[in-house]
Amino acid sequence: MSNVRIAVQIHPQHGTYAAIRDVVKKAEEMGVDIAYNWDHFYPLYGEADGAHFEAWTMLAAWAEQTDRIEIGPLVTCNSYRNPQLLADMARTVDHISNGRLIFGIGSGWFERDYDEYGYEFGTAPSRLRDLGEALPLIEQRWAKLNPPPTRKLPVLIGGGGEKVTLRLTARHADVWHFFPKDPEAMAHKMSILDDWCAKEGRDPAAIERSAGVHPHLLAEDLSKADAYVDNGVRQFTLGVGGPDFDLELVPQWLSWRDRTNERLAG
Repeated sequence: MSNVRIAVQIHPQHGTYAAIRDVVKKAEEMGVDIAYNWDHFYPLYGEADGAHFEAWTMLAAWAEQTDRIEIGPLVTCNSYRNPQLLADMARTVDHISNGRLIFGIGSGWFERDYDEYGYEFGTAPSRLRDLGEALPLIEQRWAKLNPPPTRKLPVLIGGGGEKVTLRLTARHADVWHFFPKDPEAMAHKMSILDDWCAKEGRDPAAIERSAGVHPHLLAEDLSKADAYVDNGVRQFTLGVGGPDFDLELVPQWLSWRDRTNERLAG
């Protein structure tokens, strides 16, 4: 049984890059397992035209400045780049990081990004179709690149759509990420994913389950955090927003992670 891991999603908005760089390094020093950013062009909350930075160039910088922590986008938008190019970008960051990249991807949803940068927004079904067509192309490009990725790049798919997203997850993903309202909602989605795994011939245990949770969850209701684990969740992602990028609650999560892993091992 896999261990519980703690991730932080550093929202690359409303702050300086120096502050983002420092919080990534601090997270690594604290013992956080994974640092994610996100792939948008404008802030998702706060001042709509506030400071914001691009995801993949940032990940390349993180790859150089860190030594242990895994990194990745939560998630990159399939619509914003040619899938063959995206595969090459990911392979390159994988090498810069010496094998620490998690390749998070989704179908996209933030309409302003599309409108401002000249991408066709389409519809939710059309964007999911595009994602379904892109994932095999990405995997095929990884197999052709010289040098190849340093490892089988772990693919993370984000989203909870039961008819398409979870089917694509069962077919392609090593990690599935969702932002649940409670453990029961997460368990329901996981049961749907398990059904798709059976139809796709995948072992459900081969897909790590990841939940985005509020950093205050431990203090507010420890039983909910434990319930997620008992339902099979093994990765917990805490949002860290700018401009301060506050990691104050992270030590509580790391202590809980270690206690929980001891419990699982015993």
